[in-house]
Amino acid sequence: MREMIRIVELWKQGGAVALVTLVRVEGSSYRKPGARLLLAANGEYAGAISGGCLEAEVLRKAQWKIRQGACVDRYSTLFDDTAEIPFGLGCGGTVDLLLEPTDTPACVALMEAFEACLHGQTRRVLTTLPIENRPLQRWIFSEAGERLFGEAGAVPAEGTYEEMLLPPQRLILCGAGDDAQAMASTAASMGWRISVVDGRTQWATRARFPEAESVGCSLDDLLLNPSDAVAIMTHSYEQDRDFLERILPAAPRYLGLLGARHRSALLMAEAAASLQWPLERVCEAVNSPMGLDLGGDGADSVALATIAEIQASLHGKLPLTRRLSVAMVEEQIEKGGASRYLQTQCVL
Repeated sequence: MREMIRIVELWKQGGAVALVTLVRVEGSSYRKPGARLLLAANGEYAGAISGGCLEAEVLRKAQWKIRQGACVDRYSTLFDDTAEIPFGLGCGGTVDLLLEPTDTPACVALMEAFEACLHGQTRRVLTTLPIENRPLQRWIFSEAGERLFGEAGAVPAEGTYEEMLLPPQRLILCGAGDDAQAMASTAASMGWRISVVDGRTQWATRARFPEAESVGCSLDDLLLNPSDAVAIMTHSYEQDRDFLERILPAAPRYLGLLGARHRSALLMAEAAASLQWPLERVCEAVNSPMGLDLGGDGADSVALATIAEIQASLHGKLPLTRRLSVAMVEEQIEKGGASRYLQTQCVL
């Protein structure tokens, strides 16, 4: 997603001349279909379509290649003893690249779709690849299926490259402590959208979270949706309990709870009782301990472990989880109640 942000930024500066898209891979490749590179007339570029092995060749020839319009170019990354410059030694595959000039309505519409995506909107893009005597054509649809660009009528069934442009992942940080700052910084490097909420106004400030899309003191200001990732990490038992009870029904795609096993077990048990849910349902919904077991200590390590766990979860690559089971929660509850975690006040 960070790559798309840089491409849009370069586009808005003006002077872009060619857009290169990886549309097909045979064998192995460093990048997957959908990887892009935008080239400006001054030689500046954003994005990448390989691990660095093809960029120089593509940049050198792109403007010449598209002199008569969009085209598809094939590159082999197989090692060839007879080649003077074998592309991408060790990649071991072939890739098809779509090269198109940026001054066409089809390319302008695609760049506008990128920008809409970065603002939270989903776009479906269909592109007929320029093969033989057939020119490039493009159709762009909203998430609801409304045609936003392209001629009316049926889209060709063959030779069409299809992709979904999904908005950046939104991460909601319930907590504005120093470890949340590290989390926000790491998530921002991924191009994610970040929202921070914490009842402590002295911590929930723009100055502390310059990367955040929103910073507030109440969860009421946010509309939770199932595509969100949420990390509860206020270090306040009362706040964490309130956040957990309110967020569980929203069923975000990732919900992490920071804290020791005993503390988390008590919070999860209280949330189950408050919502009148089976404890098993809460255990299945909450990632606690939060983050992959990568080792290390401190805010940066927690941020790395949690962002890695969220990324793995988003792509269906989550390894063996460390989630608390019902038996684990019950075992922890037997060790004592929540009094040690509650804030005490002196009453005169």
